[in-house]
Amino acid sequence: MANELFDELAKRYDSDKQIFLASIIQKEVEAELEESQDKTFLDYGSGTGLVSLDLASYVDELYLVDSSKEMTAITANKIQTNQIKNASALCRDLIKEDLTFKVDIILVSLVLLHIPDTDFVLKQLYKHLNPKGKLIIVDFDKNEKITDSRVHNGFDKQELKEKMQTTGFVHVSSDTFYQGEKLFMKEDASLCLTLGYK
Repeated sequence: MANELFDELAKRYDSDKQIFLASIIQKEVEAELEESQDKTFLDYGSGTGLVSLDLASYVDELYLVDSSKEMTAITANKIQTNQIKNASALCRDLIKEDLTFKVDIILVSLVLLHIPDTDFVLKQLYKHLNPKGKLIIVDFDKNEKITDSRVHNGFDKQELKEKMQTTGFVHVSSDTFYQGEKLFMKEDASLCLTLGYK
């Protein structure tokens, strides 16, 4: 990912549009965190924590990991301001370096579309999960109207499922859960949640 771009975006990232989108995603992810009070949860590409900070109470430990220093600084400030005792903000790029720990649940929300080598990042995520751990991917369904070379134009559900299965994930499922106007680069788009287990 272009860290410089996200560093630049950080201070104005929490726009009404991003907050609205995060609330939709958060509600969907909440359902996947039932009975996770004893679990460790990592949000990779967490941005300013819009999706996962409010989910801290569902898990034992929450790690918000992003490769942008500015995004991480904003997240750390939110954690301190709101006195969220079980959350930590870490500036790391899992494409370049491994973490020193593994977790039970990983969320990757609107991140995969920015990563050119999705096969490699799926392997990295798999490696950072504990046995029987769960990966939650939220991203856009494939959208032929998007032609920007900087991002994937969403993902075909079947292709993504096959990539995950090739990586080693089992019990993979993928479902569209929201459709909205001008969601993805000013084009109408739909959001999909894909699950896989180690």
